Amino acid sequence: MLITTMFYKRAEQPSRISTWYAANGVGVAGGGLLGYAIGHIKGALPSWKYEFLIIGALCSAWGIFIYIFLPDTPPTSRSLTREERLIAVARLRGNQTGVDNKKFKIDQLWEALTDVKTWLFLLLGFVANIPNGGISNFSTLIIKGLGFDTLETTLLGIPQGALVCIWIGLGAVLNGRLPSNSRTLVCMLFMLPTIGGTLGFLLAPQHAVAGRLICYYLTGSYQTSFVLALSLITSNTAGQTKKQITSAMIWFGACIGNISGPFFYRAQDAPQYRLGIGSMLVSNCIEAGIFLVLRLYFQRANRIRDAQANQTKDSSVDKLDEPSKQPTENETAFSDLTDLQNVNFRYVY
Repeated sequence: MLITTMFYKRAEQPSRISTWYAANGVGVAGGGLLGYAIGHIKGALPSWKYEFLIIGALCSAWGIFIYIFLPDTPPTSRSLTREERLIAVARLRGNQTGVDNKKFKIDQLWEALTDVKTWLFLLLGFVANIPNGGISNFSTLIIKGLGFDTLETTLLGIPQGALVCIWIGLGAVLNGRLPSNSRTLVCMLFMLPTIGGTLGFLLAPQHAVAGRLICYYLTGSYQTSFVLALSLITSNTAGQTKKQITSAMIWFGACIGNISGPFFYRAQDAPQYRLGIGSMLVSNCIEAGIFLVLRLYFQRANRIRDAQANQTKDSSVDKLDEPSKQPTENETAFSDLTDLQNVNFRYVY
């Protein structure tokens, strides 16, 4: 997330975050194929150990590749010329979020911890990942509970990964086509298939296998909303230290949500897992509500900023001999001010 903010404009960030986050869908689909293949290995080790060994080796190799070739910031990119590095930094002037600052600032830490939207993002990460923690761990049991054997269950998990990629792609395209400040509306829109699918899975009779399977596939649309939520953080948090803390907070919430999710899937509730599916429905509704609260919060903050800016401008007109006290966007663009400190910062929503 931090690297994305250092290379892309705020309007570009949703599509870029969607691109790398869609790899989760590729992983689910590819993992299903890999799991199906590994399930046929007849070796000295149990098949699940081969899966950990193979995927662990691939992750380690990719980590080394990223460490060598992924630049930290535009100024350190070896693939860019000096002129291109300057352009890469200059084009981010409108973000008003800076590029990089190695100094850890206590005042920004305190501001992050006392900013209401930081806690909204933490709560968002938590409720968005209660369903994720349950579905990711119990999806095979849910599908198997519809009457499929182990290998069929593995194969039927593949479309969910492909659909996650499609959902995320649709969200990125729709967000790019709609007028500015439609991001939270798109988030709420893509919560609807998830809520509908979860409700359908909860209410559909056990013998309606095809219908329940379709409802299960619909539940993946929440991934789009979470991706755009990540772009809300990168676009609406300024100050390097504050960005680090806020980014950590949503992932802290996500980790707690992923840990909590499986506890709603009790053995005595198999194969329908009504409590687990119910926890998804409640979490999804709360998540949609948080997007609405964030939208109203950002709108109100922008109105206050605009009113203050107009007041300062009017005061300067009345006192023509005095210079304006309002700093220009060029003065604040790379000053490592937070979004609350920077009078030129406007939230996107």
